[in-house]
Amino acid sequence: MEQGYILINKRDNVVTLLRDFEKGERISVSELGIEFALLDNVEFGHKVAIRVIRNGEKVIKYGEAIGSSTKDILPGEHVHIQNTASDRGRGDQ
Repeated sequence: MEQGYILINKRDNVVTLLRDFEKGERISVSELGIEFALLDNVEFGHKVAIRVIRNGEKVIKYGEAIGSSTKDILPGEHVHIQNTASDRGRGDQ
């Protein structure tokens, strides 16, 4: 069975989904020994937290920080504009 996600770097605190997932579906990140249920419906190509990401903590993808959380993000939660901010500058500020 296809795992349905890609973990790009073992330092990452998110995975990228390779298909649409529905709330309640389980993901097992076997290479890290992590398993969780999705807390949201999440579309293909979007990110999901694989561990708790605390408010203000860096969101890590590709082994690098891609932004910071703007609230606590739980494992299985959709990681997107509703709970992250870019560290590379914003056009509105």
